[in-house]
Amino acid sequence: MAVAGTVPAQARPDDATTTATVMTRNVYLGVDIQRPIRATAGLTGLDALVALGNSNVETRAIVDRTNFPRRSELLAEEIAEAKPDLVGLQEVALWRSGPLELPPPFGSTPLGTTNAQQVDYDYLRLLLQDLRREGVPYKAVVVQDEMDLESPAFLGNPAEGTVTHGRDIRLTMRDVILLRASSNVRVVDKGSAQYDTRVPVNVGGSTLEIIRGYGWVDVAKGSAKPFRFVNTHLEAFSSLAALGQAQELLAETTVTGRTTVIACDCNSDPLDGRTKATDPIPIPHWQPYRLITGGGGFTDMWLEWRPADQGWTSGLNETVDEAAPGSWTHRIDMIFARPGPGQQLDVVAGEVTGDEPADKDPTTGLWPSDHAGVVLTITGARG
Repeated sequence: MAVAGTVPAQARPDDATTTATVMTRNVYLGVDIQRPIRATAGLTGLDALVALGNSNVETRAIVDRTNFPRRSELLAEEIAEAKPDLVGLQEVALWRSGPLELPPPFGSTPLGTTNAQQVDYDYLRLLLQDLRREGVPYKAVVVQDEMDLESPAFLGNPAEGTVTHGRDIRLTMRDVILLRASSNVRVVDKGSAQYDTRVPVNVGGSTLEIIRGYGWVDVAKGSAKPFRFVNTHLEAFSSLAALGQAQELLAETTVTGRTTVIACDCNSDPLDGRTKATDPIPIPHWQPYRLITGGGGFTDMWLEWRPADQGWTSGLNETVDEAAPGSWTHRIDMIFARPGPGQQLDVVAGEVTGDEPADKDPTTGLWPSDHAGVVLTITGARG
């Protein structure tokens, strides 16, 4: 393996000369996506529709409040400073809207129809524009669509003729791999897919699925053997589903005989053995992590650099405006690596990004995301 990149300032004196700098970064979709689910729990018919519509107005208002155009600028500054060769992005939302369409008997459009086209916030476009403004442009080499949901948002009650502020709201979730335009690694192959393991949820009387997935690129420098970079986002609301997705991840994205690096919002805290009440089979929160680092043969590369308690990446509130220093309470954003035959991997530099008071916007008080980022520089040398 021979890979290329820049070595951040924290590199050790004995660092190797062939390196790759990689990053995992959840950019935060802008709101707690479970709000409509909680609002309609146990309701049916008109009651469910009214609760859904009213909840969606609040949900969409929080997306405005968490202000991704401003957060994108903060994220671009962060990425431009670290200059990773490859970035795995999660929750790269595309928010769209359209005319209010109600289901029968108040309208003719079945609930869940996805046809809204007015782009309100395209997180990927905004972030790429801001990276260009920072003078460190990136290109999206893999864009994997995940769940695509649309439902009505309104205040009032359609049965009483009191509907106001009506429109349809559509959210398309994406996971993305970015390649720094000035990096001297080249893409030789790529792929992506959605996981078959999904979580069904009832929203306003309709059953929808929370869909997650992965993307990967094989990259190389010169005539050296390529290595694989994988990006994924495992399920947050079910450890049972996250475990099933981790099994798919290992079966479908790793290649025998090739070094593989995984950037992951794993939603699996290696220090948390609790289970989720909604899982029909109680699976500890740490189980997907243990599968990847156990039978999967991957190393948690942050632990090759610093102790776990110096790598907290999650815990902020929904509106990402809490007071500094912020509630960084656990670690679920990981970079894993597994060497190919004859390879020896080491971490020569690393940092958690977006977690310091100086990273907040002084005007709005917003953090860049509800997660912090992880950047590691990994050497690859023949053993």
